[in-house]
Amino acid sequence: MFDLTKAVEQDKAFIDGVWEKLDKKLSVVSERSRDKVPYTTENGTHINNHNISWWTNGFWPGLMWLMYVGTKNETYKKTAERTEELLDEALEGFFGLHHDVGFMWHISAGVNYRITGNEKSKVRTMYAASTLAARYNLNAKIIRAWNSDPCVAIIDCMMNIPLLYWASREIGDPRYKHIAMSHADTTMENHIRPDGSVKHIVEYDVETGEYVKEIGGQGFGEHSSWSRGQAWALHGFVLSYIHTGKQEYLDTAKRIAHYFIACVCDDYLPKADFRSPEEPVLYDTTASACAACGLIEIARNVPEHEGKIYYRAAIKLLKALDANFCNYEMDEDSIVQMGTERWTDKPETIGKTTHIPIIYGDYYFAEAIYKLKGFDLLFE
Repeated sequence: MFDLTKAVEQDKAFIDGVWEKLDKKLSVVSERSRDKVPYTTENGTHINNHNISWWTNGFWPGLMWLMYVGTKNETYKKTAERTEELLDEALEGFFGLHHDVGFMWHISAGVNYRITGNEKSKVRTMYAASTLAARYNLNAKIIRAWNSDPCVAIIDCMMNIPLLYWASREIGDPRYKHIAMSHADTTMENHIRPDGSVKHIVEYDVETGEYVKEIGGQGFGEHSSWSRGQAWALHGFVLSYIHTGKQEYLDTAKRIAHYFIACVCDDYLPKADFRSPEEPVLYDTTASACAACGLIEIARNVPEHEGKIYYRAAIKLLKALDANFCNYEMDEDSIVQMGTERWTDKPETIGKTTHIPIIYGDYYFAEAIYKLKGFDLLFE
Protein backbone atom coordinates (compact mmCIF):
# COMPACT_ATOMS: atom_id res chain seq x y z
CA MET A 1 0.00 0.00 0.00
CA PHE A 2 0.97 3.63 -0.52
CA ASP A 3 3.04 4.92 2.39
CA LEU A 4 1.36 8.22 3.26
CA THR A 5 3.71 8.86 6.18
CA LYS A 6 6.70 8.69 3.87
CA ALA A 7 5.03 10.78 1.17
CA VAL A 8 4.24 13.72 3.44
CA GLU A 9 7.89 14.18 4.35
CA GLN A 10 8.51 16.12 1.14
CA ASP A 11 5.63 18.48 2.01
CA LYS A 12 6.25 18.62 5.75
CA ALA A 13 7.10 22.32 5.83
CA PHE A 14 3.86 23.23 4.08
CA ILE A 15 1.71 20.89 6.22
CA ASP A 16 3.26 21.98 9.53
CA GLY A 17 3.07 25.63 8.51
CA VAL A 18 -0.63 25.46 7.69
CA TRP A 19 -1.42 23.57 10.89
CA GLU A 20 0.37 26.23 12.93
CA LYS A 21 -1.60 28.98 11.18
CA LEU A 22 -4.86 27.14 11.78
CA ASP A 23 -4.10 26.65 15.46
CA LYS A 24 -2.96 30.22 15.99
CA LYS A 25 -6.17 31.62 14.55
CA LEU A 26 -8.71 29.05 15.69
CA SER A 27 -7.51 29.06 19.30
CA VAL A 28 -8.74 32.66 19.42
CA VAL A 29 -11.85 32.22 17.26
CA SER A 30 -12.93 29.18 19.30
CA GLU A 31 -13.39 31.38 22.35
CA ARG A 32 -14.87 34.28 20.42
CA SER A 33 -17.54 32.06 18.83
CA ARG A 34 -18.10 29.65 21.75
CA ASP A 35 -21.81 30.40 22.10
CA LYS A 36 -22.51 30.43 18.36
CA VAL A 37 -23.34 27.78 15.78
CA PRO A 38 -21.73 29.50 12.79
CA TYR A 39 -22.44 28.98 9.10
CA THR A 40 -20.83 32.01 7.45
CA THR A 41 -19.64 35.48 8.46
CA GLU A 42 -20.80 39.05 8.21
CA ASN A 43 -18.10 41.72 8.14
CA GLY A 44 -15.65 39.04 9.15
CA THR A 45 -17.62 37.89 12.21
CA HIS A 46 -19.33 34.52 12.60
CA ILE A 47 -23.11 34.77 12.37
CA ASN A 48 -25.02 32.61 14.81
CA ASN A 49 -27.29 30.20 12.92
CA HIS A 50 -30.70 30.47 14.58
CA ASN A 51 -32.03 27.43 12.68
CA ILE A 52 -30.72 24.84 15.11
CA SER A 53 -31.70 22.01 12.73
CA TRP A 54 -29.68 23.40 9.82
CA TRP A 55 -27.61 20.68 8.15
CA THR A 56 -24.22 22.37 8.60
CA ASN A 57 -24.43 22.76 12.36
CA GLY A 58 -22.09 19.86 13.13
CA PHE A 59 -19.10 21.29 11.28
CA TRP A 60 -18.17 23.91 13.88
CA PRO A 61 -17.95 21.43 16.79
CA GLY A 62 -16.34 18.95 14.40
CA LEU A 63 -13.66 21.51 13.59
CA MET A 64 -13.13 22.11 17.29
CA TRP A 65 -12.63 18.39 17.93
CA LEU A 66 -10.11 18.19 15.06
CA MET A 67 -8.10 20.97 16.65
CA TYR A 68 -8.42 19.50 20.13
CA VAL A 69 -7.13 16.09 19.09
CA GLY A 70 -4.25 17.71 17.24
CA THR A 71 -3.25 20.18 19.96
CA LYS A 72 -4.80 19.04 23.28
CA ASN A 73 -5.79 22.68 23.84
CA GLU A 74 -8.77 22.57 26.21
CA THR A 75 -10.37 25.67 24.70
CA TYR A 76 -11.31 23.65 21.61
CA LYS A 77 -12.87 20.92 23.73
CA LYS A 78 -14.94 23.42 25.69
CA THR A 79 -16.32 24.99 22.53
CA ALA A 80 -17.11 21.62 20.95
CA GLU A 81 -18.97 20.47 24.07
CA ARG A 82 -20.88 23.74 24.29
CA THR A 83 -22.10 23.45 20.68
CA GLU A 84 -23.08 19.83 21.23
CA GLU A 85 -25.33 20.95 24.05
CA LEU A 86 -26.88 23.64 21.87
CA LEU A 87 -27.72 21.01 19.24
CA ASP A 88 -29.91 19.13 21.72
CA GLU A 89 -32.70 21.50 20.76
CA ALA A 90 -32.65 19.99 17.25
CA LEU A 91 -32.91 16.44 18.62
CA GLU A 92 -35.81 17.42 20.84
CA GLY A 93 -37.58 19.17 17.97
CA PHE A 94 -37.42 16.00 15.83
CA PHE A 95 -39.48 17.28 12.86
CA GLY A 96 -36.63 19.46 11.64
CA LEU A 97 -34.33 16.45 11.26
CA HIS A 98 -33.25 15.17 7.84
CA HIS A 99 -30.66 12.90 6.24
CA ASP A 100 -27.83 15.26 7.21
CA VAL A 101 -27.91 14.12 10.83
CA GLY A 102 -24.61 12.41 10.04
CA PHE A 103 -23.01 15.76 9.29
CA MET A 104 -24.53 17.10 12.50
CA TRP A 105 -23.68 14.42 15.07
CA HIS A 106 -21.18 11.90 13.70
CA ILE A 107 -18.36 14.47 13.73
CA SER A 108 -19.52 16.26 16.88
CA ALA A 109 -21.11 14.09 19.59
CA GLY A 110 -19.76 10.97 17.91
CA VAL A 111 -16.19 12.16 18.19
CA ASN A 112 -16.79 13.29 21.76
CA TYR A 113 -17.90 9.78 22.67
CA ARG A 114 -15.01 8.13 20.83
CA ILE A 115 -12.51 10.36 22.64
CA THR A 116 -13.98 10.71 26.12
CA GLY A 117 -16.50 7.89 26.48
CA ASN A 118 -19.23 10.44 27.30
CA GLU A 119 -22.43 8.40 27.50
CA LYS A 120 -24.66 11.39 26.73
CA SER A 121 -22.73 11.88 23.51
CA LYS A 122 -23.18 8.22 22.65
CA VAL A 123 -26.96 8.53 23.15
CA ARG A 124 -27.09 11.62 20.94
CA THR A 125 -25.18 9.88 18.20
CA MET A 126 -27.26 6.69 18.37
CA TYR A 127 -30.43 8.76 18.26
CA ALA A 128 -29.15 10.44 15.11
CA ALA A 129 -28.20 7.09 13.56
CA SER A 130 -31.62 5.62 14.27
CA THR A 131 -33.27 8.69 12.78
CA LEU A 132 -31.17 8.32 9.63
CA ALA A 133 -31.93 4.60 9.34
CA ALA A 134 -35.65 5.32 9.71
CA ARG A 135 -35.53 7.37 6.50
CA TYR A 136 -34.77 4.28 4.43
CA ASN A 137 -37.29 3.48 1.66
CA LEU A 138 -37.49 -0.31 1.29
CA ASN A 139 -38.66 -0.27 -2.33
CA ALA A 140 -36.33 2.38 -3.70
CA LYS A 141 -33.44 1.19 -1.51
CA ILE A 142 -32.44 4.76 -0.71
CA ILE A 143 -32.34 7.06 2.30
CA ARG A 144 -34.83 9.86 1.78
CA ALA A 145 -33.07 13.21 1.75
CA TRP A 146 -35.61 15.82 2.76
CA ASN A 147 -38.93 15.94 4.55
CA SER A 148 -40.46 17.97 1.74
CA ASP A 149 -39.88 15.32 -0.96
CA PRO A 150 -41.38 11.84 -0.61
CA CYS A 151 -38.68 9.86 -2.42
CA VAL A 152 -35.62 11.85 -3.41
CA ALA A 153 -31.98 10.92 -2.78
CA ILE A 154 -29.04 13.28 -3.11
CA ILE A 155 -25.34 12.57 -3.48
CA ASP A 156 -24.56 14.37 -0.20
CA CYS A 157 -25.94 11.40 1.75
CA MET A 158 -22.83 9.37 0.95
CA MET A 159 -21.14 11.56 3.56
CA ASN A 160 -23.82 10.83 6.16
CA ILE A 161 -23.90 7.04 6.05
CA PRO A 162 -20.61 6.57 7.95
CA LEU A 163 -22.80 7.31 10.97
CA LEU A 164 -24.66 4.07 10.21
CA TYR A 165 -21.49 2.02 9.86
CA TRP A 166 -20.40 3.30 13.27
CA ALA A 167 -23.77 2.46 14.84
CA SER A 168 -23.61 -1.13 13.62
CA ARG A 169 -20.19 -1.61 15.17
CA GLU A 170 -21.07 0.20 18.36
CA ILE A 171 -24.15 -1.84 19.29
CA GLY A 172 -23.50 -4.99 17.27
CA ASP A 173 -26.57 -4.56 15.04
CA PRO A 174 -25.87 -5.12 11.32
CA ARG A 175 -29.13 -3.44 10.20
CA TYR A 176 -27.52 0.00 10.14
CA LYS A 177 -24.66 -1.22 7.95
CA HIS A 178 -27.10 -3.04 5.64
CA ILE A 179 -29.07 0.17 5.14
CA ALA A 180 -25.90 2.16 4.49
CA MET A 181 -24.63 -0.33 1.92
CA SER A 182 -28.00 -0.60 0.22
CA HIS A 183 -28.12 3.17 -0.17
CA ALA A 184 -24.52 3.22 -1.42
CA ASP A 185 -25.28 0.50 -3.97
CA THR A 186 -28.31 2.36 -5.32
CA THR A 187 -26.32 5.60 -5.45
CA MET A 188 -23.51 3.84 -7.28
CA GLU A 189 -25.97 2.56 -9.87
CA ASN A 190 -28.07 5.69 -10.42
CA HIS A 191 -26.00 8.76 -9.46
CA ILE A 192 -22.60 8.01 -10.99
CA ARG A 193 -22.26 8.39 -14.74
CA PRO A 194 -19.85 6.21 -16.74
CA ASP A 195 -17.36 9.09 -17.10
CA GLY A 196 -17.19 9.63 -13.32
CA SER A 197 -19.37 12.72 -13.23
CA VAL A 198 -22.16 12.79 -10.67
CA LYS A 199 -25.87 13.55 -10.61
CA HIS A 200 -26.82 15.64 -7.59
CA ILE A 201 -30.48 14.64 -7.15
CA VAL A 202 -32.38 11.55 -8.27
CA GLU A 203 -36.13 11.07 -7.81
CA TYR A 204 -37.68 7.62 -7.34
CA ASP A 205 -41.28 6.43 -7.35
CA VAL A 206 -42.30 6.42 -3.71
CA GLU A 207 -44.35 3.21 -4.07
CA THR A 208 -42.51 1.11 -6.66
CA GLY A 209 -39.04 2.45 -6.01
CA GLU A 210 -38.34 2.80 -9.72
CA TYR A 211 -35.96 5.47 -11.01
CA VAL A 212 -37.97 8.49 -12.19
CA LYS A 213 -35.55 11.23 -13.22
CA GLU A 214 -32.45 13.27 -12.54
CA ILE A 215 -32.93 16.75 -11.07
CA GLY A 216 -30.34 19.47 -11.57
CA GLY A 217 -29.97 20.55 -7.96
CA GLN A 218 -27.24 22.94 -6.90
CA GLY A 219 -25.24 22.75 -10.10
CA PHE A 220 -25.82 24.50 -13.42
CA GLY A 221 -28.66 22.13 -14.30
CA GLU A 222 -29.50 18.61 -15.38
CA HIS A 223 -26.57 16.69 -16.85
CA SER A 224 -24.08 19.18 -15.39
CA SER A 225 -21.35 18.45 -12.87
CA TRP A 226 -21.68 20.29 -9.57
CA SER A 227 -18.18 20.26 -8.11
CA ARG A 228 -19.14 19.82 -4.48
CA GLY A 229 -21.37 16.92 -5.47
CA GLN A 230 -18.31 15.36 -7.09
CA ALA A 231 -16.44 15.86 -3.81
CA TRP A 232 -19.23 14.39 -1.67
CA ALA A 233 -19.24 11.32 -3.91
CA LEU A 234 -15.46 10.94 -4.12
CA HIS A 235 -15.02 11.22 -0.38
CA GLY A 236 -18.18 9.31 0.51
CA PHE A 237 -17.46 6.22 -1.58
CA VAL A 238 -13.93 5.81 -0.27
CA LEU A 239 -15.30 6.08 3.28
CA SER A 240 -17.81 3.32 2.48
CA TYR A 241 -14.92 1.22 1.19
CA ILE A 242 -12.99 1.80 4.42
CA HIS A 243 -15.99 0.71 6.49
CA THR A 244 -16.95 -2.32 4.39
CA GLY A 245 -14.00 -3.42 2.27
CA LYS A 246 -16.28 -3.58 -0.78
CA GLN A 247 -13.97 -3.10 -3.77
CA GLU A 248 -16.66 -1.55 -5.97
CA TYR A 249 -16.84 1.42 -3.63
CA LEU A 250 -13.13 2.11 -3.95
CA ASP A 251 -13.27 1.67 -7.72
CA THR A 252 -16.17 4.14 -7.88
CA ALA A 253 -14.32 6.66 -5.71
CA LYS A 254 -11.32 6.39 -8.03
CA ARG A 255 -13.43 6.93 -11.15
CA ILE A 256 -14.98 10.05 -9.64
CA ALA A 257 -11.55 11.22 -8.51
CA HIS A 258 -10.14 10.89 -12.04
CA TYR A 259 -12.95 13.06 -13.37
CA PHE A 260 -12.44 15.63 -10.58
CA ILE A 261 -8.67 15.81 -11.11
CA ALA A 262 -9.10 16.20 -14.87
CA CYS A 263 -11.47 19.12 -14.30
CA VAL A 264 -9.18 21.08 -11.94
CA CYS A 265 -5.71 20.20 -13.21
CA ASP A 266 -5.02 23.59 -14.85
CA ASP A 267 -4.83 25.55 -11.60
CA TYR A 268 -6.46 23.31 -8.93
CA LEU A 269 -9.07 25.98 -8.26
CA PRO A 270 -12.43 24.23 -8.78
CA LYS A 271 -15.33 26.00 -10.41
CA ALA A 272 -18.74 25.63 -8.77
CA ASP A 273 -19.85 23.45 -11.70
CA PHE A 274 -17.48 21.72 -14.10
CA ARG A 275 -19.97 21.90 -16.96
CA SER A 276 -21.27 25.43 -16.54
CA PRO A 277 -20.85 28.33 -18.98
CA GLU A 278 -17.52 30.16 -18.84
CA GLU A 279 -19.21 33.26 -17.45
CA PRO A 280 -19.75 34.06 -14.68
CA VAL A 281 -16.63 32.52 -13.15
CA LEU A 282 -17.80 30.91 -9.92
CA TYR A 283 -15.48 29.02 -7.62
CA ASP A 284 -16.41 26.70 -4.79
CA THR A 285 -13.52 26.22 -2.42
CA THR A 286 -15.54 23.85 -0.25
CA ALA A 287 -15.43 21.34 -3.11
CA SER A 288 -11.65 21.26 -3.23
CA ALA A 289 -11.32 21.03 0.56
CA CYS A 290 -13.67 18.04 0.74
CA ALA A 291 -12.14 16.41 -2.33
CA ALA A 292 -8.66 16.71 -0.84
CA CYS A 293 -9.82 14.72 2.20
CA GLY A 294 -11.20 11.98 -0.02
CA LEU A 295 -8.11 11.87 -2.23
CA ILE A 296 -5.93 11.36 0.84
CA GLU A 297 -8.08 8.38 1.84
CA ILE A 298 -7.93 6.89 -1.65
CA ALA A 299 -4.14 7.31 -1.62
CA ARG A 300 -3.71 5.36 1.60
CA ASN A 301 -5.90 2.51 0.33
CA VAL A 302 -4.27 1.79 -3.04
CA PRO A 303 -0.89 0.38 -4.11
CA GLU A 304 2.24 2.51 -4.05
CA HIS A 305 2.32 3.32 -7.77
CA GLU A 306 -1.29 4.52 -7.65
CA GLY A 307 -1.27 6.34 -4.36
CA LYS A 308 1.05 9.10 -5.46
CA ILE A 309 -1.50 10.20 -8.10
CA TYR A 310 -4.16 10.88 -5.51
CA TYR A 311 -1.78 12.24 -2.89
CA ARG A 312 -0.21 14.76 -5.27
CA ALA A 313 -3.66 15.93 -6.40
CA ALA A 314 -4.71 16.44 -2.77
CA ILE A 315 -1.57 18.45 -1.99
CA LYS A 316 -2.05 20.63 -5.06
CA LEU A 317 -5.64 21.37 -4.06
CA LEU A 318 -4.58 22.29 -0.53
CA LYS A 319 -1.69 24.46 -1.68
CA ALA A 320 -3.97 26.27 -4.12
CA LEU A 321 -6.46 26.92 -1.32
CA ASP A 322 -3.78 28.14 1.04
CA ALA A 323 -2.20 30.45 -1.53
CA ASN A 324 -5.36 31.91 -3.04
CA PHE A 325 -8.33 31.61 -0.71
CA CYS A 326 -7.28 31.36 2.95
CA ASN A 327 -7.60 34.21 5.42
CA TYR A 328 -5.42 33.89 8.51
CA GLU A 329 -6.13 37.37 9.87
CA MET A 330 -6.79 37.18 13.59
CA ASP A 331 -9.59 39.75 13.66
CA GLU A 332 -11.76 37.79 11.21
CA ASP A 333 -13.42 34.48 12.07
CA SER A 334 -13.43 32.42 8.85
CA ILE A 335 -10.45 30.85 7.10
CA VAL A 336 -11.40 29.45 3.69
CA GLN A 337 -13.03 32.08 1.50
CA MET A 338 -14.93 31.85 -1.82
CA GLY A 339 -17.33 29.04 -1.01
CA THR A 340 -20.49 28.82 -3.11
CA GLU A 341 -23.81 27.37 -2.01
CA ARG A 342 -25.08 26.71 -5.53
CA TRP A 343 -24.30 27.72 -9.10
CA THR A 344 -26.09 30.87 -10.22
CA ASP A 345 -25.70 33.51 -12.90
CA LYS A 346 -27.49 36.24 -10.94
CA PRO A 347 -25.08 39.10 -10.15
CA GLU A 348 -26.99 40.07 -7.01
CA THR A 349 -26.05 36.76 -5.35
CA ILE A 350 -22.31 37.47 -5.38
CA GLY A 351 -21.24 37.87 -1.78
CA LYS A 352 -24.55 36.49 -0.46
CA THR A 353 -24.73 32.85 -1.52
CA THR A 354 -21.65 32.70 -3.76
CA HIS A 355 -18.01 33.46 -2.98
CA ILE A 356 -18.60 33.49 0.77
CA PRO A 357 -16.87 31.71 3.65
CA ILE A 358 -18.82 28.56 4.60
CA ILE A 359 -18.07 26.60 7.77
CA TYR A 360 -17.60 23.24 6.05
CA GLY A 361 -14.86 24.78 3.92
CA ASP A 362 -12.90 25.44 7.11
CA TYR A 363 -13.77 21.99 8.45
CA TYR A 364 -12.58 19.97 5.47
CA PHE A 365 -9.48 22.10 4.92
CA ALA A 366 -8.49 21.47 8.54
CA GLU A 367 -9.44 17.79 8.29
CA ALA A 368 -7.16 17.30 5.29
CA ILE A 369 -4.21 18.90 7.08
CA TYR A 370 -5.09 16.92 10.21
CA LYS A 371 -4.89 13.68 8.23
CA LEU A 372 -1.56 14.63 6.69
CA LYS A 373 -0.23 15.37 10.18
CA GLY A 374 -0.95 11.73 11.04
CA PHE A 375 -3.41 12.26 13.89
CA ASP A 376 -5.94 9.61 14.97
CA LEU A 377 -8.71 8.90 12.44
CA LEU A 378 -11.69 9.52 14.69
CA PHE A 379 -13.88 11.38 12.19
CA GLU A 380 -14.73 8.67 9.65
